[in-house]
Amino acid sequence: MPAAEWRARAHAHAERARALTGDAAARRARGEAHPVEDFLYTYYNWAPGKLLRWHPGVGVVLAGADERAGWAHYVAVPGGVRVDAAALAAQRRATITLARDVLAATRTRAPQLACFGLHEWAMVHRTRPEQVRHAGLPLRLGHAGTDEVVESHRIRCSHYDAFRFFTPTAVPRNELQPTRTGQPGQEQPGCLHATMDCYRWAMKLSPAVPGDLLLDCFELARDVRVLDMRASPYDVSSLGHAPVAIETPEGKAQYARAQREFAERADPLRAALVRVCEALLAA
Repeated sequence: MPAAEWRARAHAHAERARALTGDAAARRARGEAHPVEDFLYTYYNWAPGKLLRWHPGVGVVLAGADERAGWAHYVAVPGGVRVDAAALAAQRRATITLARDVLAATRTRAPQLACFGLHEWAMVHRTRPEQVRHAGLPLRLGHAGTDEVVESHRIRCSHYDAFRFFTPTAVPRNELQPTRTGQPGQEQPGCLHATMDCYRWAMKLSPAVPGDLLLDCFELARDVRVLDMRASPYDVSSLGHAPVAIETPEGKAQYARAQREFAERADPLRAALVRVCEALLAA
């Protein structure tokens, strides 16, 4: 790729990333937290600034990119510099294989749309006020009302990284017992957290993931996180978000529609990430 072309792409990428992450970066500078948006930086443990850096993907040689020769997982080759796919694959083979297996298997399944975001409710079941994860946000139905929603619904959470945060009283209420090793056989595309994890996998595969794919995954995760919290037991109206009242038939229908839309947005991203995995493993 000629220097003028890739530098223009890198500049456009950085501008798009700043538009997506500028508010978060400013809050960090002021020492402020945001219970909805900060999840993407704290749980996934990638600072906003890391999204500014553009990468071309596997197999693209960047002409006139001598400054990247010293970057992690880059290598100088005749004509320029490229991502060192073989070295990256050797270092992260287990992660890459798991990513491919989880993402590819998820694409083969139909979305399950009857969980209604109850994972967030199960994380505060039978807790005291000082024990909730977002202590600065009130529970929309209070503690007793939240417990009643959990205890009156069927809970069927298939996502291990949500299930592992269930309270001890909520764990036996889940019809499934997902595990880390069982992820490829458990993930399904209707799950909000599995969809957000497209960004997680893109992060873990970096710098092999093309810049536009990384930001597409981040943008999807950001939108999904908003629904995740709107449908949660927390009252997020003070943050400008109207609740999705999943304890009502109307709220359940609204949640399921959004689940299906997110699953459709995620499918081509999963397919692209699988191709990245296969290119790395082939290297």
